[in-house]
Amino acid sequence: MVFSSLSFLFLFLPLLYLLYFIIPNLRWRNGVLVAMSLLFYGWGEPVWILAMLFSTLVNYFCARTVTRIADVRRRRLVLTLGVLASVSFLAYFKYAAFFANSFAALFGSAWRMSEPRLPIGISFYTFQVLTYTVDVYRGKAEALDSPLDLLLYVSCFPQLIAGPIVQYADIAPELRQRAVLPDDFADGFRRFVKGLAKKVLLANLCGQALEELALGQAGWTVVGAWLGAFLYGLQIYFDFSAYSDMAIGLGRTLGFHYKENFDFPFASQTVGEFWRRWHMSLGAFFRDYVYIPLGGSRCSTARAIFNTLFVWLLTGLWHGANWNFVLWGLYFGVILLLERYVLKKALKRAPKLLRLGWTSLLVLISWVIFYEVDLGQMGRHLTALVGLGVTGWIDDTARTVLRTWTLFPLLAWLLSLPTVPAIQKRLPKKLGEAFGMVLTPLLLGVSVVFLIGQSYNPFIYFRF
Repeated sequence: MVFSSLSFLFLFLPLLYLLYFIIPNLRWRNGVLVAMSLLFYGWGEPVWILAMLFSTLVNYFCARTVTRIADVRRRRLVLTLGVLASVSFLAYFKYAAFFANSFAALFGSAWRMSEPRLPIGISFYTFQVLTYTVDVYRGKAEALDSPLDLLLYVSCFPQLIAGPIVQYADIAPELRQRAVLPDDFADGFRRFVKGLAKKVLLANLCGQALEELALGQAGWTVVGAWLGAFLYGLQIYFDFSAYSDMAIGLGRTLGFHYKENFDFPFASQTVGEFWRRWHMSLGAFFRDYVYIPLGGSRCSTARAIFNTLFVWLLTGLWHGANWNFVLWGLYFGVILLLERYVLKKALKRAPKLLRLGWTSLLVLISWVIFYEVDLGQMGRHLTALVGLGVTGWIDDTARTVLRTWTLFPLLAWLLSLPTVPAIQKRLPKKLGEAFGMVLTPLLLGVSVVFLIGQSYNPFIYFRF
């Protein structure tokens, strides 16, 4: 089930709110939320609930055991068992075929392992349950008495299948004590509607324009190559940031306060700043649980370079078991090292417009690497950006897309920048509040109309 579906909007969500708010007792509310979250997750593939339950229970017992053991080595052994139990599922479903087939191809073998079907959201809930066990081991959080509370943390439907990645220490107090005030519910619902509109009215339309462009199917042109990268960048931003908006909003209507996951990344003036604004929860996870434990940047230069490249290799692989994701991760790792050790002073002295152009160009190129799973196709797309191997400057398909969609991508790009918040700040307070009250039902109504008429409604990050 997805948030941007009529069954979720008019069946699941009303039923959830009805059951959740007629029960005054928090323990019973948590039980309702767990049951509805499992229903949400198992709507299409109920068998995968078992993997999530197994990972949750193993880490529950490991965390409880860690708190009872004083010996450091035994504590580490228990922690390792909990981590391996969770990571083994992720490793098998997401990476086993990739590594096995790469190894076979390296030695010229024709044998290939078929890829198992990837359980939706496994990368997200695996990382979340790991933060629980590690936080308990570090003494950053207390072990939970009830496995139901841990299952609620892992399975809670707003952020279950596409994030944001919620670290256990950030949400632990609200598992046991929380309240939903009318203002919180209203703000959360407005945030949900904002995300729904971003998904349906912006991400989906960018995706439709990209499909019409039919990249590389009839040869490459310079305009087609750049337009494809631009449209995909907008689609993936609005797709994922919309899901984060909806997750944060839904969480707030239920009494949970999740951290922000996006902060207008396309307004960044360095690539480092871009990654402090894009998918912030993933960056925080790798920083807190991989980069800093490795030594971070408080070590020798050689070690800091290794740490950065290793983390970005993992970041690439987290997004997918394919060589394009490995290259994508290392691409950003190298650029971040260049900004830190080579270009730091030059970027500080450069005009803001030049820094914005530098960042936008490198991020735009990165979408080609991310989008093109086939390495040969990726190479043709990248060379087409500079006019190599092209059939011309522009073709009829690109002209048609430009003629049909010209104003829409430009409007979407403006909305990806902090344009609306800047306008809101200039409005009188009462006018801004009135505008928000009118805008929410309007966006909801228009989004529902589009959902009824649209057949194109994917969530890109579901496959990660």
